[in-house]
Amino acid sequence: MRESILTIPISEILEPRDGCPICRMRDMLEQRTVEYIMGAAMMEPDVRIETNRAGFCHVHFQQMLKQKNRLSLALMLQTHLAAVDQQLFSRKKLFEPKNARKQKLSQINESCFVCEKVDWGMERLMRTFFEMSSHADIKQLLSEQEYICLPHFDLLQSLAPAYLQKQELESFTKLISGLTEKYIASLYEDVSHYCNMYDYRNTGKDADWGNSKDSIERAVKFLVSRN
Repeated sequence: MRESILTIPISEILEPRDGCPICRMRDMLEQRTVEYIMGAAMMEPDVRIETNRAGFCHVHFQQMLKQKNRLSLALMLQTHLAAVDQQLFSRKKLFEPKNARKQKLSQINESCFVCEKVDWGMERLMRTFFEMSSHADIKQLLSEQEYICLPHFDLLQSLAPAYLQKQELESFTKLISGLTEKYIASLYEDVSHYCNMYDYRNTGKDADWGNSKDSIERAVKFLVSRN
């Protein structure tokens, strides 16, 4: 398959055989967006207008807090807080609808600059992903993935009919269903083994935990697509 600037990211996302590839796609977009917003872009007026409007969700605030440049976050918070104060507590306009402030509050609580950028990027990458999904090498890479997490299994099944023909759709659904079902079975075994290790008969210095020690974390990540 001939690679292009659009197809290369899909190939790179599918090359690792660790975890969910759609999680890796999202994580890549999140990382790039957070690094972008915490860098020089923070001082760009058009970007600040958008961050003042949208703010950030809990997940992306946590990612930004882990970045080294805390001053960038503080400056964005300074103007975002001023914008929130202006929208919610400024003098009421003469013809402002009765529930306008409540609607603004809901919008502030539900919006996130990073989420918007990630959603925009995911839409375009998913389109390319499905366009490439019929290629033999992409099918092979997809079949070798460790699993598809439950939320992204849902996402792929929801989007696939819009992009794939009937025969391709059946093949694709069978492939991702097989990956997900196989992983659920192995995950169940590991979580069950973890539970069984708390039986007094399995204690002692020679206790064999197998692959179960991190099974709780892996189960949570599979179910919600986040650590």
